[in-house]
Amino acid sequence: MSSSGYSSSPCAACKFLRRKCMPDCIFAPYFPPEEPQKFANVHKIFGASNVSKLLNEVPTFQREDAVNSLAYEAEARLKDPVYGCVGAISVLQRQVITLQRELDATNANLFRYAYNEMPPLRPPQPPPPSAAGQSSGFCYPYQWNDPSDEDNERSSGGNM
Repeated sequence: MSSSGYSSSPCAACKFLRRKCMPDCIFAPYFPPEEPQKFANVHKIFGASNVSKLLNEVPTFQREDAVNSLAYEAEARLKDPVYGCVGAISVLQRQVITLQRELDATNANLFRYAYNEMPPLRPPQPPPPSAAGQSSGFCYPYQWNDPSDEDNERSSGGNM
């Protein structure tokens, strides 16, 4: 960017810190004026001085990645002050494990069905809804109502 770009509109960092944005501002390329919340989050968690020191130590070609990582971690820390992005990673890892188990069970059922070995087994039950009792709206195929089951139950009437 040219120095005239900085003088007309200060970067989000200089605007937040209420200082003049100089042509050699370390923050300007990474905190544009149209993203003020990005710098506000990073400043709240890491502090402007620490971010400045870090950016000066990081090679120029890696600075954008460093700022993006800081911004992601800062946002995660604001949402979850204890675990930050590690909490989000943990949740995603648990989802991967659950989905892998479901996929394995489905593949086993598909194999049984393809070779007519036995009727397919149901995959393991999903974990109960959250403590708040709110469901994500997702349901597994085995949770769908099968009209033929209801017809069979009605026609048998419970009598044998």
